[in-house]
Amino acid sequence: MENKWFTYRFEKLEVDQLARKIRVEIKKLTLKFPPDEKFELISQIRRSSSSIASNLAEGSG
Repeated sequence: MENKWFTYRFEKLEVDQLARKIRVEIKKLTLKFPPDEKFELISQIRRSSSSIASNLAEGSG
């Protein structure tokens, strides 16, 4: 977790912490994909995993 002065309420939720772990695991997994997928499937998968946490943050606002 980032070092900052305060924590947003949604960051305390278990689902947000799980979303962050999923994003890290997706990144590790997609590093093993073939290079020809770099700008297609990998990009789409990574963006979708990042959107989980983004949607949680937006929904808590």
